[in-house]
Amino acid sequence: MTGDALAGLDHHQREAAAILRGPVCVLAGAGTGKTRVITHRIAHGVDTGAYSPARVMAVTFTSKAAGELRGRLRALGVAGVAARTFHAAALAQLNYFWPTLAGDSAPSLIDNKVRMLAHAADGMQRDLDQATLRDVASAIEWRKVTMRSIDEFARARPDGIGRLSLEAVVELQQRYEKLKDTRRQLDFEDVLLACAGMLEAEPQVAGVVREQYRHFTVDEFQDVSPLQHRLLELWLGERGDLCVVGDASQTIYSFTGADSRFLLEFADRHPDAAVVRLERNYRSDAAVLDVANALMRGRPGALQLASATDDAPGARPTVTDYPDDAAEAAGVAAAVAAQLAMGADARDIAVLYRVHAQSGLLQQALAERGVATTVLGGTRFFDLPEVRQAVMALRAASVAPLETGFLATVRDVLRSLGHTDDPPPAGGALRDAWESRAALLRLAEAAPEGTTLRAFTDTLMARAKDQHEPELATVTLATLHAAKGLEWPHVHIAGLSEGLLPISYATGFAQIDEERRLAYVGITRAGRTLALSWSRSGGRSPRSPSRFLAEIGSRTLDAVHGSAIPAGPSARSASPTGRPGRA
Repeated sequence: MTGDALAGLDHHQREAAAILRGPVCVLAGAGTGKTRVITHRIAHGVDTGAYSPARVMAVTFTSKAAGELRGRLRALGVAGVAARTFHAAALAQLNYFWPTLAGDSAPSLIDNKVRMLAHAADGMQRDLDQATLRDVASAIEWRKVTMRSIDEFARARPDGIGRLSLEAVVELQQRYEKLKDTRRQLDFEDVLLACAGMLEAEPQVAGVVREQYRHFTVDEFQDVSPLQHRLLELWLGERGDLCVVGDASQTIYSFTGADSRFLLEFADRHPDAAVVRLERNYRSDAAVLDVANALMRGRPGALQLASATDDAPGARPTVTDYPDDAAEAAGVAAAVAAQLAMGADARDIAVLYRVHAQSGLLQQALAERGVATTVLGGTRFFDLPEVRQAVMALRAASVAPLETGFLATVRDVLRSLGHTDDPPPAGGALRDAWESRAALLRLAEAAPEGTTLRAFTDTLMARAKDQHEPELATVTLATLHAAKGLEWPHVHIAGLSEGLLPISYATGFAQIDEERRLAYVGITRAGRTLALSWSRSGGRSPRSPSRFLAEIGSRTLDAVHGSAIPAGPSARSASPTGRPGRA
């Protein structure tokens, strides 16, 4: 790139991006610009000649995040960096080296672990329901990413799954592995295991990989599993050119094998590591950060977030209680509708919750108010039938001579597929399809002057590959897990009651801690306003307010409906049983 890659970074961001050699640990709080630091650090390394782009690997956890890294690096004028997920990098190495080592192509990947488990269960004369099969699949994934054998799994998790005894779970896993071997297939976790095994067993292969990649950056390091950490060690060898970036307070995937100790103990493992803390938040008003800081006060690795601006602290977050779930959904919908009436953009509003089951009432209540919604976690935008149809039609139109201008042609093509100027009523499939086509039209309207239809469709196809999805002009509904990595000016979090957040099956201290971090992730998605709510009844069962509301306290929250901030049980000083616990 031209110019200074460190320009525009604040003091701490610049400090992190300027360290190009040796182990570096960047403890980056929510909204502190970690992706900016990662990409500008790589660009600075390339600019100064410290890095050759082809010898840099930036590793993250989702294809979408990897695509975002590639896009940002391209914008900085840096091409050739391998920005990949752990699995994509491992699979590429397996496919490259396997034919030489084994004289044959690498095994194929199974496309459905649950289906193969069902076939394995047939051999046991067991007809298992989909929920049980999914739970067994999750258990297999946990076993592999924590690098346990089946026998070690049985000792670590001695209980059965559903109607399956431990013995049956063990037998089903053994049959699953045998069936995979017979079909010469690998599952998702096997890719990492096989790559690690190859690097350990073949020093020559390890040498080639280490020669190719000299400088490693790992994003979201708090989510690394033992298996991923072992693979990273094998990629590095004896070298120390590793930069890790993460936030222990955002560890919300421990149930899948993520272990934040790799982040928290990084300086112990690497005594010569440079450690930089990013606590200057560019996303949220100070009043929102006060709530986040109060919730995580005293937790291991917690960062103290401070607003990057000297603006007024902003509106104090609120907590509202309702008599039941339906009333809570109606109340949230009314609050959202009021924000829209005051001029807020629907794309700037999100309603978050702990489990998918909560979305139905909320979506219905919003539809009754005429508010269109999009539920995260469904089909990817560019995989939607109406979007695929539109992209194909636009692509076909791009090979014919244009009788009208670019934008007019896009409108004509979309109209031919049923798009209208005015949207259908909210709450149905027709409205969902309309919103998708409208998003394509907005992309066309935002295209640079002189864009051709062919160039526009090329851009659409590139965005599809990188999972760079456009924003729909709708209010977002999402679980707290799905909301991680996203942000909105206005956030509503529903269901802050015992049994929902924390979830009912979170009974141990570590599980409650994970639920607290999940609440923290939700809170730190908010930019300007944050509204929390809970209901006193879930059907026939009375509910109590979440202990997290008591931990946050009345100093940072305003109660609505005249109720006081609840003084519920605190997990800081007591375990879920009431006996003394430890932080």
